[in-house]
Amino acid sequence: MKIYTLLLALLLACPFAASAQTPDGNPPLFNFKRGVGIVTPDSSFSVNMRFRMQNRAMYNSISEDDFGVSEYEMRVRRLRLRFEGFMYSPKLTYNIQLSFSRGDMDWSMRDQSNINNSPNVVRDAVVYYKPNDRWQFGFGQTKLPGNRQRVVSSGEQQFIDRSIVNVGFNIDRDFGFQAVYNNGIGNFHYLIKGALTSGEGRNVFSTDKGLAYTGRLEILPLGKFTNGGDYFEGDLEREPTPKLSLAGGMSHNEDARRTGGQVGRDLYDKTDIQSYIFDGLLKYRGVALYAEYMAREADNPITMNAAGERRHVLTGHGQNYQLSYIFPNNVELAGRYSRITPNSEVRSFENTEEAFLLGTTKYLRAHRLKLQANVGYHSQNPFMPVNNDYHWTAGVQIELGI
Repeated sequence: MKIYTLLLALLLACPFAASAQTPDGNPPLFNFKRGVGIVTPDSSFSVNMRFRMQNRAMYNSISEDDFGVSEYEMRVRRLRLRFEGFMYSPKLTYNIQLSFSRGDMDWSMRDQSNINNSPNVVRDAVVYYKPNDRWQFGFGQTKLPGNRQRVVSSGEQQFIDRSIVNVGFNIDRDFGFQAVYNNGIGNFHYLIKGALTSGEGRNVFSTDKGLAYTGRLEILPLGKFTNGGDYFEGDLEREPTPKLSLAGGMSHNEDARRTGGQVGRDLYDKTDIQSYIFDGLLKYRGVALYAEYMAREADNPITMNAAGERRHVLTGHGQNYQLSYIFPNNVELAGRYSRITPNSEVRSFENTEEAFLLGTTKYLRAHRLKLQANVGYHSQNPFMPVNNDYHWTAGVQIELGI
């Protein structure tokens, strides 16, 4: 009861403390700019607490001609709790993110994994050191500097989920070391990002001698985006002048043990996996255009166990395009086209995939509070003319967070 009383008193005190200055004139002990923030009186420690949730309902048709219900999806897609701040010095920061819905834990009970078969509550647990405005170093578990759509938070997407290309080829999260260097001349700005990580993904039981090496270069020839707009979808800032970001990178995962490198089921044998990523983003006066190309190669994409069962790496390439416009009333219309083409070596296991998606979003408080509706058409075409899968999909989602 003492703990609950203390928490209640803390919440009641927040509105009064938020506007008060510390005795030495430092910023308020409490702030509400992004979530709920607390700074100690001596400014030696801070914590900012945030949460968000995505509640979703979706429908899938039986086929392209039969609009009967194949399945409904009605669930809490994501439920996240996040803590961030600094410790000892503003140069030393941390980021912790936890997930609580089952669909957000990357948890598969289909087989026993030697790498990870537990609920993945911990998404991010990373410490950053930023000695100056040019450099930032990180150590811990977080997203790799991969394709832009994967690095953009799922809470700042203009559709209710990422593309099939991202699902097929992204390199996700991993544990290890990361570094970012940024600089520029006049309006021309660039970032160089690198990572040396375990290669097994997040929350693993054990790792092997193989590591993953990831690098990415981003070029902003027309200057920086307003309020970091190159890392949220849609031109909510309505850029008054054109802003452009062009990026490319690659990742080499040595002795990968999972079908997707950092994600997926266990392979029956290790293999080296190479991923290649190119993306571009243009924003101007409410219009946002995004294009992405991803490819994956593997030294030994098909693995087999003693019983003759096979597991494989999806090798091939994918492309994704998105175009949107946000009206003055904060209603956005957006369209997406995505396609995956597997390499010939895995075509007996994988189909070509195409997805067309139309979406509308009503932003009530930017990406923190929004209503979304999507309608799409999805096809999977095997290279043998049998078992084609064409169907329609529709969904609505509410995103709420602080």
